[in-house]
Amino acid sequence: MDEERVLTEGEQSPEKKRATFSEWCMEWMETIVVAFVAVTMVFTFAARVITVDGISMEPTYFDGDRVLVTKLAGEAQTGDVVIIVHALQETIIKRVVATEGQLVDFDPQSGELLIDGSPLKGEEFGIENGITFLPDSPGQVMEFPQEVPQGCVFVLGDNRMHSTDSRYAVVGMVDRRNILGRVVFNLMPFSKAGAVG
Repeated sequence: MDEERVLTEGEQSPEKKRATFSEWCMEWMETIVVAFVAVTMVFTFAARVITVDGISMEPTYFDGDRVLVTKLAGEAQTGDVVIIVHALQETIIKRVVATEGQLVDFDPQSGELLIDGSPLKGEEFGIENGITFLPDSPGQVMEFPQEVPQGCVFVLGDNRMHSTDSRYAVVGMVDRRNILGRVVFNLMPFSKAGAVG
């Protein structure tokens, strides 16, 4: 006579245990895949980690620093640090110093940038005063004074003596559509980590 095994309360058959373990694995796999897709979407469309390359933004950013950039922080305004594509062969990091409709010029005596006739001193951006000159590179440098066109911004590197920026015809006035986003958070080095602004 075959004996039937009676399950005690709370005990499951081996088949049911296998099914439950399989379901648990599938749920975890679903969660991991959804999380991976969400993170990928965020870092593709909402925010990106950018590594600074070069010295053009010293002393604000040094070669190898890492920043978080997003387009969701709103339109770039004067003082914002932005990441720009399609200006040179590589992606560049610069500071917006003038926006649509503003008149940009340079005062060779004081070494300052003039916006609508008034000096915009370096100290406004945490850099030295009196270091903003037009480079002596005939044929490569734009002519000033010049008004920033609609839909564009004028950008400079904080390391004014070593920056290829809007002063040069190769960069010129930057179309806002070529701004990848604003720097909103300093990631590395850890000593500078924190929100920008």
